[in-house]
Amino acid sequence: MIDARGYSCPTPVVMVQKAVKAGNPDTLEVLVDNQCSVENVTRFARSGGYQVAVAAEGRDFRLKLQK
Repeated sequence: MIDARGYSCPTPVVMVQKAVKAGNPDTLEVLVDNQCSVENVTRFARSGGYQVAVAAEGRDFRLKLQK
């Protein structure tokens, strides 16, 4: 799980990028707190072959990345 709440782009994307490079996980969950991060992390994940499901949780968003 990557908790990227409180960070603005591109930091959440960089955090996801590092996690993918470190272990190439089949599933990864990411918490963000702004729409820009949702869009950018989604774009990055899809370019890497992940499917992305987004769920709003109050003011936060939970992204589930799955290969």
